[in-house]
Amino acid sequence: MKLYFSRGACSLADLIALCEAGFEFDSEGVDLQTKQTTSGRDFRTINPKGYVPALVLDTGEVITENVAVLDWIAGRYPPLGGDGPLGRTRQLEALVFITTELHGGFKPMWHGGGEAEQAKARETLADRFRFIAGTMHGDYLFGDRLSAPDCYLFVMLRWARNFGVAVPDALLAFRARMEARPSVQAALRREREDKAVVAEAIA
Repeated sequence: MKLYFSRGACSLADLIALCEAGFEFDSEGVDLQTKQTTSGRDFRTINPKGYVPALVLDTGEVITENVAVLDWIAGRYPPLGGDGPLGRTRQLEALVFITTELHGGFKPMWHGGGEAEQAKARETLADRFRFIAGTMHGDYLFGDRLSAPDCYLFVMLRWARNFGVAVPDALLAFRARMEARPSVQAALRREREDKAVVAEAIA
């Protein structure tokens, strides 16, 4: 399989999850401005939406959207999934909150919002980070074991650091725990070693 990503983008979550699962996979960067991959291919022939992530399976099928890619990985590596009858439902609940309320909340910073709009976004995001911190059940969102939503939350915390969004101490400690994980370090190495043009919010 092969993951297409952009350095500094949300696709880092998928890199982390794949590394955590110990899967054998290739990866290639994408310049999101030109839509060219590192090898010079038009990325839109892989994902017509033109943005990352895109996970190409060994069958040739392509999965896009962070929630879908992370759910697929967790489905094939159960330690990244949820426990109990509502385990997958709670995982999807967390993933959707992260993608809509956190990821979406950064839009004014990524897309040239004015100063007042960005200030409001920081305030709203700080509230949402406080909320998700209050849902943690241990070192990670669902206890003492890493799950797929933790990979995504980590990326949002890197963006928060870069864009000056206040986050609770519990999430600062979480970010430090994530940074110490071998899977996170391996994913960040893959980002650094690729030669594609980088995104703007690298931490």
